Amino acid sequence: QVQLVESGGDLVQPGGSLRLSCTAAGFTIINYVMNWYRQALGQERELVATILSPGGSTKYADSVKGRFTISRDLTKNTVFLEMNGLKVEDTAVYTCTAGPWRFGWRGQGTQVTVSS
Repeated sequence: QVQLVESGGDLVQPGGSLRLSCTAAGFTIINYVMNWYRQALGQERELVATILSPGGSTKYADSVKGRFTISRDLTKNTVFLEMNGLKVEDTAVYTCTAGPWRFGWRGQGTQVTVSS
């Protein structure tokens, strides 16, 4: 059974850091382009970060470039999103996917709230 489970979302102050995890079951992440999307309340979904298959090259939205880092641990079949210098506007539900949002598999999402 294919499953993606995100964790690590929390309430954090501006300037703080969080690390999100996305653990996959039922498939091997090296065979898929893995993505982190986010959606804030009342806003459109945004593709935040991508790690390509199989080499692991990464891509980022301009809004997070230099602050967020996507990585993976193949031994744990897990993708991470390291978020530094968090801003209020980073508040959203973060969801990981295997493949694009529309056609791939995705998890249930984890809430990140940046507030003082």
